[in-house]
Amino acid sequence: MRVSQTPETPFDLDVSVLIIGAGASGMVAALSAADAGGDVLVIEADPVPSGSTALSAGLIPAAGTQFQHEAGIDDDDAVVFAGDIQAKAKGENSQAMVDLVAHNAGPTIEWLADRFDLPFSVVTNFDYPGHSRRRMHGLPTRSGRELVDRLRASCEAQDIDIICNRRAVTLFRDDERITGVEVESPDGTERIGCETLILACNGFGGNRDMVARLLPEIKEALWFGHDGNRGDAVVWGEALGADCQHLRAYQGHGNVATPHGILITWAVITKGGFQVNVEGRRFWDESQGYSEAARAVLSQPDGVAWTIFDARIATVARQFQDFKDAEAAGAIRTSDTLDDLSTICGLPVGALAQTLGEIPRAGADSFGRVFDGPPLAPPYCAVKVTGALFHTQGGLGIASDARVVRKSGDVFPNLFAAGGAAVGVSGSGDSGYLSGNGLLSAVVLGRIAGRCAAQRTTKQQMEA
Repeated sequence: MRVSQTPETPFDLDVSVLIIGAGASGMVAALSAADAGGDVLVIEADPVPSGSTALSAGLIPAAGTQFQHEAGIDDDDAVVFAGDIQAKAKGENSQAMVDLVAHNAGPTIEWLADRFDLPFSVVTNFDYPGHSRRRMHGLPTRSGRELVDRLRASCEAQDIDIICNRRAVTLFRDDERITGVEVESPDGTERIGCETLILACNGFGGNRDMVARLLPEIKEALWFGHDGNRGDAVVWGEALGADCQHLRAYQGHGNVATPHGILITWAVITKGGFQVNVEGRRFWDESQGYSEAARAVLSQPDGVAWTIFDARIATVARQFQDFKDAEAAGAIRTSDTLDDLSTICGLPVGALAQTLGEIPRAGADSFGRVFDGPPLAPPYCAVKVTGALFHTQGGLGIASDARVVRKSGDVFPNLFAAGGAAVGVSGSGDSGYLSGNGLLSAVVLGRIAGRCAAQRTTKQQMEA
């Protein structure tokens, strides 16, 4: 990734708003820019739009929405939401950034639903760690793939061009302004000029050298994000003198079925399940969250654990396509007795029964967790899991209009960042990640960046 001076020869193509990356953030930015009258082009390195979004459950937290109201949730608002974000991150986030995403999340969800007919609904049958209200919004399949496909269809309906198999390799600048990019394609290189540029190319989780340097504690984890997340935005930002923030922040997940590589929803834990190591013993307070679970699981023998739950909980988990895929792949083991389940899983016979028996029905256990639901009952279920790195949460510092901030504190006039390319609201490590923070930043900052980028183009300024 390079930053070079603007070439003397003309660009092969010129657009008003150029967006790098066609995940949720880039496509939301494109829809927003087009809504604001911008001439938009999206370039994507992959053959089809995908990104980390397609690997997720596609859930976006938002407060005070019509969908919460329809579900009978009327005691949530942006202030409560912002408080939850800061509490999970132990106050390490910029309050201005937290307020920005918390106050814009609800309007963004409703805009996507009303303007582009995305059928959101709220997950109402279990709680996500750290959220004091039920505010996770998802599409019917609770699948990120569905979110990507619907956003792509919306872009097509708006005649927004998304050109795939184009990886941006060079940013061109002229003093303070970004003037265009050079992209590589199967047919060679081409140069695209732009009035404004939005970086929506996510973080650096797919760059193993950067992970080893910046996140050494998770470098051996399974990489469960998108391989295209190579840290391009951070590399360009550092070369430009941008303010890069919280580069040690990331989202892990300690509940990925192994060797199948299928995400198991954390609902199996929040509804009363628990994790044991290869000795059949619990080893931590699972209620802390699934991001922290990655390090906890990886610290156990062989870097694996077994997640134990029951048929009641499995019924809740089946609303997620990933869980149904795990069942179809044979990752979920079941038995009517804990001793039989131990044998099936290769755990010491009697260990699971003893572990379950040690969980108190009232008050906190020895790890500090409180189990407040019904105890597990036959038939019992188990899945072998490992820890994974999903995506990084640090990135380029941005202003309230999503323009990238320099180390000096001023902003670049026409360079924007959204989603994983921008700093998130997960504090400085893994424990600050609140469920949905990744897509929260993607869609909210994408909408802001798209609208503001379009407003700063010559066409829009002349019309104003």
